[in-house]
Amino acid sequence: MANRIILNGTSYHGAGAIKAIPDEVIGRGFKKAFVCSDPDLIKFGVTAKVTSLLDEKNLAYELYSDIKPNPTIENVQNGVAAFKKSGADYIIAVGGGSSMDTAKAIGIIINNEDFADVRSLEGLANTKNPAVPTIAVATTAGTAAEVTINYVITDVEKNRKFVCVDPHDMAIIAISDPDMMSSMPRGLTAATGMDALTHAIEGYTTKAAWEMTDMFHLKAIELIAKHLRGSVENTKEGREGMALAQYVAGMGFSNVGLGIVHSMAHPLGALYDTPHGVANAIILPTVMEYNKEFTGEKYREIARAFGVKNVDSMTQEEYRQAAIDAVSQLSKDVGIPQNLKEIVKESDLDFLSQSAFADVCTGGNPRDTSVEEIKALYQKLL
Repeated sequence: MANRIILNGTSYHGAGAIKAIPDEVIGRGFKKAFVCSDPDLIKFGVTAKVTSLLDEKNLAYELYSDIKPNPTIENVQNGVAAFKKSGADYIIAVGGGSSMDTAKAIGIIINNEDFADVRSLEGLANTKNPAVPTIAVATTAGTAAEVTINYVITDVEKNRKFVCVDPHDMAIIAISDPDMMSSMPRGLTAATGMDALTHAIEGYTTKAAWEMTDMFHLKAIELIAKHLRGSVENTKEGREGMALAQYVAGMGFSNVGLGIVHSMAHPLGALYDTPHGVANAIILPTVMEYNKEFTGEKYREIARAFGVKNVDSMTQEEYRQAAIDAVSQLSKDVGIPQNLKEIVKESDLDFLSQSAFADVCTGGNPRDTSVEEIKALYQKLL
């Protein structure tokens, strides 16, 4: 079976990367942008860093901000209606996963009317046409939504999130500019950074992993281990390192999938509105422990990427524990909660476990699982 890699046609990296947007817009002949960005980014002037560049060149745009942190079906439906009225011919998504996921769903539905029912996009959607051309500008160093073929929508009526996987939703241009991330508060920086680490570790250990994606994931782990603490302290080097690290992780996991850390995190976001990065960070060490017997020698390389010394002289049990300990220590150092006691109600465990087992990410986990085993993992975290 052939392995497939799908990446952005064009991406820009480094401080000031957003300045490339007007030339790309003009060069491609785009006329009017539909700018998707969440209300807080607009309120605090982050989105304006992009729209001011459009203003300078007299490039038309319309803002759309009906976007929640865990974007809903309604956010997408309202966005589709607003896009149709706007006269726009391309999208600029400014934000983290919420803005980009909303933009992806809107862009797909506009060009694939058979999928107007947002729920029909769940899983591997067999769309026929590429989404509306999209420029994705990351404001968080974690989701890598600007480089992935995945997006997640919340079904409020059913208290669940569903994952959509569609090569047609890929942004044609990705912008990873650390200056766009410098205003992220400490807690969000930590959570999104741990989300990036989860992407890298799950992508590295998933059943579909192969040599090229391993290369991306190991480099991402190395960069995150080196730069996340500095990024949380808002150092220039830390911000730049994490901007690159999260993108590199996205290059990998977008093409091979994830595992049950994400499966277990998704229902927490749907039911309790738990920030996705926080949920992943809390769950990751426990699932690493659960999966360790099914990962071969990969935890040795994770430990090595974290800078653990003398891994080649360790036993298998020692280097596996070293990898788990390194992840746990990083999580503690950046202030992530260490359990789910303040989030999960025990009465919800059956629903959460069933939802997690049914999640599209579950199939990629290196260890086959069950509803009962996932429930036991949740209980361990209480």
